[in-house]
Amino acid sequence: MRVTLVQSSPKLNRSNLADIIKTINQYKDESDLIVFPELSLNGYMLQDKLYEDAWNLNELDELKELSREVDFVVGGAIRDSKVFRNSALYFSQGELLSQHNKVHLPNYGMFEEARYFSAGDVFEGFETNHGKISMLVCEDLWHAGVHHQLFDENPDYILALVASPARGFEDDGLLIEDQWYALLKSVALHCDAQVIFVNRVGFEDGLGFWGGSCIIGRDARILHKMPHYKTIIKTFKI
Repeated sequence: MRVTLVQSSPKLNRSNLADIIKTINQYKDESDLIVFPELSLNGYMLQDKLYEDAWNLNELDELKELSREVDFVVGGAIRDSKVFRNSALYFSQGELLSQHNKVHLPNYGMFEEARYFSAGDVFEGFETNHGKISMLVCEDLWHAGVHHQLFDENPDYILALVASPARGFEDDGLLIEDQWYALLKSVALHCDAQVIFVNRVGFEDGLGFWGGSCIIGRDARILHKMPHYKTIIKTFKI
């Protein structure tokens, strides 16, 4: 399978949809699956902008049409009746095939997601032309019970859409990077699945996001890794 990782720097407004469509059109012929980061439709530090910038699913019909040519997954703030979800949306064959609503919403330190979003309550696996897939959004992966739920789903691929700020600067690298890779390797081994991790880059309101998107093999080896802090789009065969 040819997987394109989009390590992007979303803007804090709705113009990201046009950028996402442009990227999909540019890479659809060389890809079987294109993966964007968490909240790639919106930017991360939405706060009260959420009430203006959240998407209704019927506003994303153009993405449905594009998915007739290639599968892709995007992250977005989605309006769900009277609440909002931080969602991963998997489009395929002209349909929204699966929507994962972030279950574990951080509400500590620099994070205020639980103040604005409502949590999901389920982790699912779903069948695609490329195998069975499960999706996570960022903080979801930091809870051990989630690994057991994923094991029960028995996916071939786990997609992790992430917006992780850089922190824990040390002489030999980023502590947060080491922690993330340890988690990714653990879940790959535990679930016997390949893990596709896409983290954003760029700056918002004093937060800098570090990137380092990667693909982890079933044996917990890093098969492919992208650089820190750099906006980059690259296709890998796995």
